[in-house]
Amino acid sequence: MNNSFDKYQKRRLRSSYLSVIISIALVLFLVGFLGVILLKTNTISKHFKEKVAITIFLNDNAKSNDVEILKGELKQAEYSKEVLYISKKEAAEKYAEEIGEDFVNFLGDNPLKNAIDVTLKSDFVTPEKMEAIEKQLLIRSIVAEVVYDKPLIELLTKNINRISFWMLLLSALFTLIAVVLINSSIRISIYSKRFTIKTMQMVGATKGFIRRPFIWNSIKLGIIGALVSIAALVGFIMYINKMVPEIELLADYKEFGILFLLIIIMGILITWLSTFFATQRFLNLRTDELYY
Repeated sequence: MNNSFDKYQKRRLRSSYLSVIISIALVLFLVGFLGVILLKTNTISKHFKEKVAITIFLNDNAKSNDVEILKGELKQAEYSKEVLYISKKEAAEKYAEEIGEDFVNFLGDNPLKNAIDVTLKSDFVTPEKMEAIEKQLLIRSIVAEVVYDKPLIELLTKNINRISFWMLLLSALFTLIAVVLINSSIRISIYSKRFTIKTMQMVGATKGFIRRPFIWNSIKLGIIGALVSIAALVGFIMYINKMVPEIELLADYKEFGILFLLIIIMGILITWLSTFFATQRFLNLRTDELYY
């Protein structure tokens, strides 16, 4: 009889542990998935920002030596990702190819100017920073005009800020949901052992001694749940990367390493805190209150 009861208790305990692990894994998978979206949002915004270029038109009387000096300084500038010199002849040939007509022969002269295209690093693609770069370049005597798409930059910055705000808000919401759901699973698991906790307390065991095995056990469950969620997340990422290779999900392994480490830390931290407060609650209850 006792042997059958022990087997029943073990099956019940394993079932309880399995439900906690599944709950933790599911919630951490959702949090990790949102983390992947956040990481790729930054990558995608960086990709679009680094397509932005400033075109510097040079005066016709600019000396070649002065132009070379300007090109060298631009290449060394902290905001430059790529610097490309385009002569007025190259610009005319490209424009004639686009419109399908040799406008230079028609006009009798090439009205275009020599120019330098500067592709900017993503951190400098904001209206304020680009305006400061423009003012800095216009001081030079060989620079006739500085051109870039101001409305596009303002719209790009506004939309990226808006998306970032909502993604951070969703991250905070998902983290809160993760804490509540994992805490609920842990509390249910501890609730089934409330009489054991009270019995240990009645025979003289300290609160710290009673809490310790529950906390360590919950931490193990948290780690297992986190590893399960990471395994599922890796499979999901590899599948999406195979289906849509253009987004380059696996371009940066370091970012994913940090994300996976944070998932494990979150699994440990939430289970530890949830177990601590759940056991503390039952330790503070009177014996007759355990039945409610």
